[in-house]
Amino acid sequence: MRGWWREIAGLVLPLPCAGCGRPRAGLCDGCARALGAVPRRVRPAPEPSGLPVVHAAAPYENAVRAVLLAHKERGVLGLTGALGGALAGAVRAGAGQAGGARPVLLVPVPSARRATAARGHDPVRRIAVAAGAELRRGGVRAGVLAVLRQQRAVADQAGLGARERQANLSGALAVADGAAELLVRGRVVLVDDVLTTGASLADAARAVRAAVHAGGVGADGLMAAVVAASPTAFELNRN
Repeated sequence: MRGWWREIAGLVLPLPCAGCGRPRAGLCDGCARALGAVPRRVRPAPEPSGLPVVHAAAPYENAVRAVLLAHKERGVLGLTGALGGALAGAVRAGAGQAGGARPVLLVPVPSARRATAARGHDPVRRIAVAAGAELRRGGVRAGVLAVLRQQRAVADQAGLGARERQANLSGALAVADGAAELLVRGRVVLVDDVLTTGASLADAARAVRAAVHAGGVGADGLMAAVVAASPTAFELNRN
């Protein structure tokens, strides 16, 4: 409900830019450009085992960080389109403009049920749907498969280091029963909003590989894309 209230209020009241705070509805041009930075392959350090190649649209700092937090934690749903466009750019950087002959299948990393309930929406899934629509408008055959599930409880990630996050998330995700056959119909791209340590994406990749291998099919070409990654992850692949 928080998101819908803000959308209605925005029709009659000037809302500040979610990135820099300047009075306006939606994003100002400068913050929109920050989200549309040139996508780049990113790599956390240390890099968790099994992490696929990841591309990100922008560093997770300043206006980009503010926009993502506004969408995720405050339910500013009007930002979904801009974030989906940024994610689509990261997907194109990894999968190519047309994604090859096979369709691109965006698989969002799920939030914990209690977090989704508290926020009133699933931000990553919402961004993935917007990214899929943007890719299709650009001629890429793309769809969203929300087939990952949390199969056990995990602790709050706040304050945990890289190795602690990996231990916390290891084995937490699984592919829904019967969904493995859907994953082999296209090129799977795991998607998330932010990459910090890479633990979430590494476990998502493990779950997808386990599901398709159990069905007798490989997971070659598995990749990942995020809206933003830590500045350190960007710097490691600057050259």
